[in-house]
Amino acid sequence: FLLVPLPSVPPPALHTCQGLAPCLPEKGQVNTSGPRLLLATLHPASGSSAAMDRIFSALLLSLLLLLQSYGVCGASPQPRGTLCRTKPTDLVFVIDSSRSVRPHEFEKVKVFMSRVIEGLDVGPNSTRVGVINYASAVKNEFSLKTYQTKAGLLQAVRRIEPLSTGTMTGLAIQFAISRAFSDSEGARVRSPNVNKVAIVVTDGRPQDGVQDVSARARAAGIEIFAIGVGRVDMHTLRQIASEPLDDHVDYVESYSVIEKLTHKFQEAFCVVSDLCATGDHDCEQICISTPGTYKCACKEGFTLNSDGKTCSACSGGSGSALDLVFLIDGSKSVRPENFELVKKFINQIVDSLEVSDKQAQVGLVQYSSSVRQEFPLGQFKNKKDIKAAVKKMAYMEKGTMTGQALKYLIDSSFSIINGARPGVPKVGIVFTDGRSQDYITDAAKKAKDLGFRMFAVGVGNAVEDELREIASEPVAEHYFYTADFRTISKIGKKLQMKICIGE
Repeated sequence: FLLVPLPSVPPPALHTCQGLAPCLPEKGQVNTSGPRLLLATLHPASGSSAAMDRIFSALLLSLLLLLQSYGVCGASPQPRGTLCRTKPTDLVFVIDSSRSVRPHEFEKVKVFMSRVIEGLDVGPNSTRVGVINYASAVKNEFSLKTYQTKAGLLQAVRRIEPLSTGTMTGLAIQFAISRAFSDSEGARVRSPNVNKVAIVVTDGRPQDGVQDVSARARAAGIEIFAIGVGRVDMHTLRQIASEPLDDHVDYVESYSVIEKLTHKFQEAFCVVSDLCATGDHDCEQICISTPGTYKCACKEGFTLNSDGKTCSACSGGSGSALDLVFLIDGSKSVRPENFELVKKFINQIVDSLEVSDKQAQVGLVQYSSSVRQEFPLGQFKNKKDIKAAVKKMAYMEKGTMTGQALKYLIDSSFSIINGARPGVPKVGIVFTDGRSQDYITDAAKKAKDLGFRMFAVGVGNAVEDELREIASEPVAEHYFYTADFRTISKIGKKLQMKICIGE
């Protein structure tokens, strides 16, 4: 690594970060017991040329990204499922966008806000968020009552633009007290059960007084945090911050690393571990909360798959043996981009199966003007290899000989020589996007007479009469149609259930 001199930092009496390690509170250091107001003061490091400042920022950001892959302070990064439910909070960001804040630096502040919001339990009965933008004047970007979802908040933050004038920090804090935290803007009645938080981001010395208005904020039950960045007036931060100062004043070196403070405030807001209640989980059917995380489970009759998230009705027991063959239309009318969607559809079905010699086997046939076996039943012994083979399948791009494909299914795909097992249920899934160019009636009837369970899936210009002719009885449960390739994943979900339950 290239070593670059670090800019001077504030006195060690403040809560500062050493080196490149993210600035996290020590155990017991974060006070979550009351409303709080957070101030971030930002300025480039003094004594640096513009070129050196850019070099330093780029190097520092690169190193931080490298360190991030090892987690915070050498610890493993938190996996999805370890965020905490947050205590109900009225949170207002008060963001300085004066002319000294360069556009790319203002974007970093917006990223910081977004990361804090991502860690919150957002909702009308949990955490409400508002944003005030200020420079020489104050602009209310959105109030506590405006957005009730995390997605809405994050989109609104991305739309904020800088004002690029002066720095009236005192005026902004007063606006927060008198307007942002008022009943009319969505603030709740002062209560020990609801925190009131304002995060104020400013760069440089304010052009008005902050001491008296900060004292009024604290007297109103607002706990004030101050964050300084780069060359900052530390005396102003101390005037704003609540006691003890060590817990309420933080410092980082530049805008490029302000995000590392996110961890502190996520920890500060975290009070209850219940990701199932907040919906922050990947469970397909049932989510079970455990301290700090969660685990997935399945409904009766289903088994949890090896990914620990999805469920399958096709696993376990001798009755789950299945020979499944896909007949896929590769005609030119499908088009390459839609053929990729068809591959995803196939793998969606494969995901619901337990593949092995004694359970599900999968074969794949593509047809257009001719028929091509991509792989026979039993060639691949696990889902991973099947899905990889599906992704490699080349698009034939010719005609639509569905009758010929059905005949191949009967004569070859379900033969013992191609891996079919005697006495095991046979399922065929026919996918087409247009009218067949040959006769399908005899082959479709013979497949069903042989006991094959046939599903027909049509898209776009597929003929529904042909789909019904291919489908097993009851026809309504064995054929599907959609006008748009982009919606075939919905059909895939229905097929997953019908294939498994039919066993």
